[in-house]
Amino acid sequence: MTQVMESEEIERALRRVAHEILERNKGAETVLLVGIHTRGVPLAERLSRAIDEYENVKVPVGTLDIGLYRDDLDHRPTTELDATFMPEDPTGRIVVLVDDVLYTGRTIRAALDALADLGRPQAVQLAVLVDRGHRQLPIRADYVGKNLPTSSSERVTVRLQETDDKEGIWIEERA
Repeated sequence: MTQVMESEEIERALRRVAHEILERNKGAETVLLVGIHTRGVPLAERLSRAIDEYENVKVPVGTLDIGLYRDDLDHRPTTELDATFMPEDPTGRIVVLVDDVLYTGRTIRAALDALADLGRPQAVQLAVLVDRGHRQLPIRADYVGKNLPTSSSERVTVRLQETDDKEGIWIEERA
């Protein structure tokens, strides 16, 4: 297993993404950050804190469980469900979906379906910590912490202090 990012690099990438969100949306007044369980949630919270530091604006953070929207439920019969929480109605807001790794695009497709059941945002943007390529659906991230070209035989593992008591990003060959 090879480590490709350490804690400081993750923090630096998130700060850059926070700036990019502010620039693209001309501030944060209409932004709603929505973390996709599991690791997208603490990433969204970190982005919210960074935006608050820069703009003195508290960006609300929602959480989204996509378990029932996945297209592989027949292969994952033990999928555990987490809570979906929206601090505000997403209708009319700029919703930034936040996740740790963008790979095939299927998780994001499921997140878009789940979000559509909650309201009609003005726009939906996507922020990911790692984009590793290999898309199976026409989905592209608006904000990327790190582009990490990988082979399909490799696995990208993200660990965050909030969820794993350890922080970093690793690449390993699948067994």
